[in-house]
Amino acid sequence: MASQIERVINELRRRVLAGQLAPGERLVEVQYSAELGVSRTPLRIALGELEKEGLLERLPKRGFQVRRFSIDAIAQAVDVRGVLEGMAARSVAEAGANAHTLQTLETCVREGELVLQEAAAGAGIDAMRWVAMNALFHRTLVVAADNAALATALEAVSRTPMAGAGALGLNGSLPRLEYKLLLRAQHDHADVLHAIVAREGSRAEAIMREHARRSRDNKREMMLRLQQEGGQGPAADDTPNAASDGVPATAG
Repeated sequence: MASQIERVINELRRRVLAGQLAPGERLVEVQYSAELGVSRTPLRIALGELEKEGLLERLPKRGFQVRRFSIDAIAQAVDVRGVLEGMAARSVAEAGANAHTLQTLETCVREGELVLQEAAAGAGIDAMRWVAMNALFHRTLVVAADNAALATALEAVSRTPMAGAGALGLNGSLPRLEYKLLLRAQHDHADVLHAIVAREGSRAEAIMREHARRSRDNKREMMLRLQQEGGQGPAADDTPNAASDGVPATAG
């Protein structure tokens, strides 16, 4: 069922980001269950995941509808998220991370390496694994900072569609571009971990803020390209073979 859920998430996300599903449009379960060839159970799970990303909102007893959002609003929210997460990373580095925090961050970095290695080998990007890892990495930093005001502010900012760390917009429509973006993000994660281990607070903060700025620009580029292409899937030269574009097969 996991592959079915991921396929439905990817397709519905693509339609929303490409503008094929309009703001305020209601998603009728019967219609999309038949159209996407899945039962209602995986469809409901997929809709719930897109609600978490901020692309959909739940209607009382009426299912889901597409939320209204703009690229500029997303960019502004991601900028603020970068400031907050930078503060968290600095705090953790300067205070010294405990063994559990370091182990979790190290596990996330290793998981990211595996996802990218498998993608470069031709298996494609396992979006659900990456999203889960990415969300855990960011959440671990915030929890380790032990700052209730920061956590509350970050939660509020992350309610903006596509602004949270768990909302990456991966859908397989632009595989070569997506691989490049994730490879850069993987390097950022490793660099933040190294800065925290070295207790270099300023460096950890700077990396996280730049990480968010790249995320902002990446999301803007991906959304604009999807809209320009009408959400019709990969361009003719945008093949999944990451290595063919000069991209290293593994992430450091």
